[in-house]
Amino acid sequence: MKHKPFFLFAVLISFLCIGNANAKTIDLKSPNGEIKVTVEVTDKISYSINYGNDLILDNCLLQMDLGTEVLGVDPKLKKTKRYAIQEEIRREIPLRTAIVKNDCEVLLLTFRNDYSVEFRAFNDGVAYRFITNKKGDVEVKGETFQINFPETYTAHLSKTGSFKTSYENPYSHVKTTDYKASDKMTTLPVLLSTDKSYKILISEADLSDYPCMFLKSTGNNGMESLFPPVPLEFGEDGDRSLKILKEADYIAKTSGSRSFPWRVFVISKEDKQIIENQLVFCLSRPNELPETDWIKPGQVSWEWWHDARLYGVDFRSGYNMDSYKYYIDFASKFGIPYIIMDEGWAKSTRDPFTPNPTIDLQELIRYGKSKNVKIVLWLTWLTVENHFDLFKTFSDWGIAGVKIDFMDRSDQWMVNYYERVAKEAAKHHLFVDFHGAFKPAGLERRYPNILSYEGVLGMEQGGRCTPENSIYLPFIRNAVGPMDFTPGSMLSAQPEDNRYTRANAMGSGTRAFQMALFVVFESGLQMLADNPVYYYREKECTDFISSVPVTWDELKVLHAEVGKSVVLARRHGDKWFIGAIAGNQPTEVTVSLDFLNEGKNYQFTYFQDGINADRQAMDYKKHSSTAKKGDTVTIHTVRNGGWAAVLE
Repeated sequence: MKHKPFFLFAVLISFLCIGNANAKTIDLKSPNGEIKVTVEVTDKISYSINYGNDLILDNCLLQMDLGTEVLGVDPKLKKTKRYAIQEEIRREIPLRTAIVKNDCEVLLLTFRNDYSVEFRAFNDGVAYRFITNKKGDVEVKGETFQINFPETYTAHLSKTGSFKTSYENPYSHVKTTDYKASDKMTTLPVLLSTDKSYKILISEADLSDYPCMFLKSTGNNGMESLFPPVPLEFGEDGDRSLKILKEADYIAKTSGSRSFPWRVFVISKEDKQIIENQLVFCLSRPNELPETDWIKPGQVSWEWWHDARLYGVDFRSGYNMDSYKYYIDFASKFGIPYIIMDEGWAKSTRDPFTPNPTIDLQELIRYGKSKNVKIVLWLTWLTVENHFDLFKTFSDWGIAGVKIDFMDRSDQWMVNYYERVAKEAAKHHLFVDFHGAFKPAGLERRYPNILSYEGVLGMEQGGRCTPENSIYLPFIRNAVGPMDFTPGSMLSAQPEDNRYTRANAMGSGTRAFQMALFVVFESGLQMLADNPVYYYREKECTDFISSVPVTWDELKVLHAEVGKSVVLARRHGDKWFIGAIAGNQPTEVTVSLDFLNEGKNYQFTYFQDGINADRQAMDYKKHSSTAKKGDTVTIHTVRNGGWAAVLE
């Protein structure tokens, strides 16, 4: 009897060894070796991520529930495959850079029951996805994306109380240990800041035939996924929406043989790496259009923000012929290729073919053509859905593109709607600007005629849009794709002075801040939101704004500090543009012009905050000088201020 405890201990050890006989620990490192993913295959699939010696994500879980089985539960690993990707991709529409480097190490884990999990490790991040090889269709009941933080982080979230959202909520900044399971969920992207200066940006890529992912707190210093269910029945809900009357008990019904969306972590040691990253582009499927030469990104004059309330003119302003010809003349004078005719151009928002009686659309198209200005038409998504033949009609008329609004959903049906629209629009050589939209998640690579998405608390929100919030956009929303923020206010105001009305639309931030946004923010369709009356009055500012391209050959982040300030230099051809914006505190940053060509002198024109810009936001100064490679520039900004320059 005295040996029985030893016998039981030996049996227990033997049992544990047998139970873990199939356990595997597999490492994957980034090309430069700094980022390491450690995958654990036991009775589940989990992973941890290290940056150098620092653990930044711990024991994170991934699963997919197909109803009849849960992928990732009791997994049986059949084989592993490793390989590297090293390629340079030339963008069809170079919104960030002309050339994208796609370098990563790949780990493909193949399991019994016809599924795989693929990990990729980049020098600036990690991504993974499920791949299935099932027969017929499958119903995805849910997907588990659960991440755990080894210490308290600060999470920068855009919270929402519903899956029906326009993605226009301001950022909340909360400690992850204070983020409760009962708190509101958040849309993507989400940015995490650690005490060791690391930043982790979470988003998704190659989203197709599947809903967008939302995140909420686990209640235990972590986050987990939520997804909107598939809508089954709809009811009437006005001219721009449908009520969901019935939902499925699954989040997607889709092909059983497919790859699923990438779960993306952009990981940076320096804040500027977040802005420079192009992981969503790299991880999404390549261009599917046979030709793209017809796609012409550019700036656009917009009447809705100020309600077409022109003054100092000899005609009655509004949504009428005289006003739209005025916008066309303005665009033509400053080399702006497009005007948007927003809500108000049509007799009814439900009818895309009958203009307002005050408008002769064919005459405006003809007049615009004579001035080298094309027209973009605004529509609700519901009207597009009910009249899918409008793309051919608009193309026949000579319309350049469409701005489609108020989707405000991201379930599987609506995600597929975006794809159907992009494909049909491309078929008829129309570009698309999605408003009331979720964030970019790769469709814009497959269909480069998607020039921009809203999905941002932008300037159309008046006083709700503040530099204190907007300073996060280069690091969060704009870091995953183009963003239609609608900048360019000439009635610039400090936030406490913003008295936005439709007659006197105002934008928070100094005049130099508003000008810098055209360089800092990326969009293939960049709006000049303000009244042409003001742009004519402020001609030297307008000359600069209208000269800023929307496509770029090269990007240099000269300074970046999340939540405080950013300085970007962008090259188009032989010109460099620099934009700097600050949050609600004054800043002083010295940057080097070492990116300029050796042996060349540059004409250097810049706009800076005036001495009183902290009190009167329209105060600015313009300076001209010369510059050469290696010179340094000290940029001063007041609170909510900016700085903008061109070197040529």
